[in-house]
Amino acid sequence: MQIPHDDLIEDLFNSRCATPFDILGWQSCISGDGLLLRLWRPDAIAISVIEDCSGDSLGEAISIGPGLFELVMPDRTTHCTYRLRITNAQHHEFEVSDPYQFAVDCFPVDMQSHWLYQTMGAQIKYLDLPGQRYKGVMFRVYAPNAGSINVIGSFNHWDDRFHPMNINEEGIWQLFIPDVEAGALYKFELRDQNHQLLPHKADPFGLYAEQPPGNASIVFDPDAYVWQDSLGNKSENKSENKPWKSHSGLERAVSIYEVHPGSWRRKNNQWLNYEELTNELIPYVLKMGFTHIQLLPMHEHPFTGSWGYQPVGLFAPTSRYGSPDSFKALVDRCHQAGIAVIIDWVPAHFPADSHGLERFDGSCVYEYEDPKRGWHPDWQTHIYDYGKSEVRNFLISNALFWLEQYHVDGLRVDAVASMLYLDYSRASGEWEPNCLGGNEHLEAVQFLKELNEAVYLHFPDRMMIAEDSSSWPGVSMPTYDNGLGFGYKWGMGWMHDSLEYMKHFPEHRCHHHDQLMHTMNYFYGEHFILPLSHDEVVHAKGTLLSRMPGDEWQKFANLRAFYGFMYGHPGKKLLFMGAEIGSMNEWNHDDQLDWYLLEEHAFCRGLNQFIQDLNHFYQSQPALWHRDYDRNGFQWLIADDWQQSVFSFCRYSSDSPPVVIISNMTPVIRENYRIGLPRSGSWIEIFNTDAVAYGGGGITNAGELITETQPMHQQHQSLELTLPPLATIFLIVNDLPQQ
Repeated sequence: MQIPHDDLIEDLFNSRCATPFDILGWQSCISGDGLLLRLWRPDAIAISVIEDCSGDSLGEAISIGPGLFELVMPDRTTHCTYRLRITNAQHHEFEVSDPYQFAVDCFPVDMQSHWLYQTMGAQIKYLDLPGQRYKGVMFRVYAPNAGSINVIGSFNHWDDRFHPMNINEEGIWQLFIPDVEAGALYKFELRDQNHQLLPHKADPFGLYAEQPPGNASIVFDPDAYVWQDSLGNKSENKSENKPWKSHSGLERAVSIYEVHPGSWRRKNNQWLNYEELTNELIPYVLKMGFTHIQLLPMHEHPFTGSWGYQPVGLFAPTSRYGSPDSFKALVDRCHQAGIAVIIDWVPAHFPADSHGLERFDGSCVYEYEDPKRGWHPDWQTHIYDYGKSEVRNFLISNALFWLEQYHVDGLRVDAVASMLYLDYSRASGEWEPNCLGGNEHLEAVQFLKELNEAVYLHFPDRMMIAEDSSSWPGVSMPTYDNGLGFGYKWGMGWMHDSLEYMKHFPEHRCHHHDQLMHTMNYFYGEHFILPLSHDEVVHAKGTLLSRMPGDEWQKFANLRAFYGFMYGHPGKKLLFMGAEIGSMNEWNHDDQLDWYLLEEHAFCRGLNQFIQDLNHFYQSQPALWHRDYDRNGFQWLIADDWQQSVFSFCRYSSDSPPVVIISNMTPVIRENYRIGLPRSGSWIEIFNTDAVAYGGGGITNAGELITETQPMHQQHQSLELTLPPLATIFLIVNDLPQQ
């Protein structure tokens, strides 16, 4: 009997061994002659060792302590693979492969990679050795300051004695456990440097997660699903080589339908699962004419009331709606239908759930130690330490993961303003300046640049969208031009100003005329998306419809006129679900939208039909989207008729007719209204928000409208027409004379 390393043996017995490979598996005999096997099976009273290739018995191991066995082979000089025939206390026999016979570093890993999800977490692997192939799971977790880590799960009865992990020089703990299959539940049991037991942790790289209260990670095979969209991966990212063409270019029509899956529609007051969403949401979005679906965060989040903005499992689509493969099928079917998919992505903060990243190994692995940097006072959440390369690579790897593994077409990055500024939502004394004396969060700025560079390097046809309420310059400009590198930025200023304008009674709007015009003073500094998002229909703000002044008819007319103005305005479009229904009730994440309104309320049916027609009309007119970010694609025609609250502008495309948009933001019918136009000849009205089919009064301009040589609004020609009340109309040139 040979009992080595008394301290390691004691750690093994007490479930706190950090280097189990130093004492388990194949070892040299103390005498120097031959080899021995040291085996760890806390459930065994006897162990026979069988050579895998030949099936021959290598002998009976001898117990040298509770659960610890040893087989000495003084004449053996070479290793072989083996399995263990276990007899347990109930005298049941079964065979297992010993994880400690496999080299601890049998699969390489690089913590400085942007593709960490390909090596970290629970990876289903095939280990090919002479004469034998082993399937199992390589468990890896980064916890540089842990004293010990054990894998616990459904495969070892959640017993922390069975599978101590081994730490390497980079702070990565790893263990290959053969025979573990997809679907197995697991967690990591960590002790800190003082051997104090920490809360059980879910896998930061877990691909599938159990719902509360279990919160376990689930082994998942990411390669099982067979995609039909042919979107490809990082090595096949040229859009011209695949059938699915992402709606991501700056010169494309983009009309986004923002969706919270749990409250879009319900069945028996229960969430629709991914399959049901696939079957119901996609046909609806197609009918309504949206080009994109944007999903509120799909990361696993224990607290439903966070809407997904308190994510714990960044690599796991929430299992409250089904499996990861079911979510893949949803995206796949969207692509097959020609719909792009964007997901909200949350790198600005993470919650303090005990099974999450908080003080992961007893120290601040992922968050800043200093609460002036590492704690969000508004959200009561932690802030990632963007100064650590391991944390930056973790987050960038996650962004690439969703683009490669789930084929999503873009990421809308949440709360960018909170990342950019050290004093965000902090009073004096609650923050400290950066090394240059300013309030810029320099590490976060660098992270955002690295993030966008990595995404656009590998996935140049996808969308990176910043939700940013700040005035930081160049958010959607390239990093080589000192920008942050996003493709788009939410126009929060436009959203605020335009909704404030629309809240005013029409008779007062003349005093606030600039609120609808102000955005064009700075519009071409960014690639703006015009959002009417979920944040505008919660927290006692009311709904978009309820903010509109006047009686019921005027409320709906105001809203249609506003939507018309929005779709004419430069910038891509976003509407939160329900904006097309006309509910007076704020969004409630615990209930479905007020779908009954479409059956019971004519104005709501009209609004729904209006949004459907508006989306299809928008896509049919390249002038409304082709040159969104080109100064030469926009021209004010009427910017100074504040007394009558009339606005007009022209949109241009390089290869299609120009479109003129005119909005009358008062309930007054304006007959014989003269407007200057950029082209002479015949014009026709092609869209009118006051149409009877939409619930309007039907004040339209039928037939051809012929210009006269009468200068107006700095144009050489003009014509007279009728402006319907509280309405937006669209005109297009009917014939283009030779210039």
